[in-house]
Amino acid sequence: MYNNISIIGSTGTIGSALTHQLAQLYPSSHISAFSRKNLDGDNQNHPKHSNVRPYNIEYVEESIKEAAYIASHENKLDLIVVTTGVLHSEGIKPEKSLKDLSAANLQHIYEANTILPTLIAKHFIPCLNRNRRSCFAVLSARVGSISDNHSGGWYSYRASKAALNMIIKTASIETRRTHPESVIVGLHPGTVDSQLSKPFQRNVPKDKLFTAQHSARCLINVLNTLSPNQSGKIIAWDGKEITP
Repeated sequence: MYNNISIIGSTGTIGSALTHQLAQLYPSSHISAFSRKNLDGDNQNHPKHSNVRPYNIEYVEESIKEAAYIASHENKLDLIVVTTGVLHSEGIKPEKSLKDLSAANLQHIYEANTILPTLIAKHFIPCLNRNRRSCFAVLSARVGSISDNHSGGWYSYRASKAALNMIIKTASIETRRTHPESVIVGLHPGTVDSQLSKPFQRNVPKDKLFTAQHSARCLINVLNTLSPNQSGKIIAWDGKEITP
């Protein structure tokens, strides 16, 4: 049972689905839903549940610090899920070869996929409940696995997720000393039908292209079964560990 939940990136494709499903599964919980997007009633992804409190957040450290306080000043957090991330954006595509690399694009991808979740971890992990099992989970990706890289390409995205995986592992070791019942984990949501994956769906088998709702259900099932001895690992939507 989660009494106090925080979702960062709550109006994204996966973040919105997770927020809706967690709100329905745990109607007595308090859910702080943080997003950079406008959270007015016209937003189709706006989480319309009585137990969800939407807040705006800017992805800079002062705003992240304030968000952590808002989410936890009355009660410590039982579950934190970070769903932010970038694969491509205007003018930036996953690199196919070394010649496609640029310092500006590398910096942009690292800031979104590594630095931002690291700063969120810095301020949110200390807010976890020490007296019971609690969890900090951040979306990672299978392509961040070094041992599983057989096709190459996607330099910035792969490297940023591999770096994130190391942050998760290192944070789990530190957190174990103060929060022995907590789980710090990376989650691979599978390939989800979203703006992030849309340009790359052509070669994805139909049974491997998930709706956000299906991915969210799988991720919640994984979250509910995690134990402290899995802290520091990267777990896929089907509950299987992804090797570094």
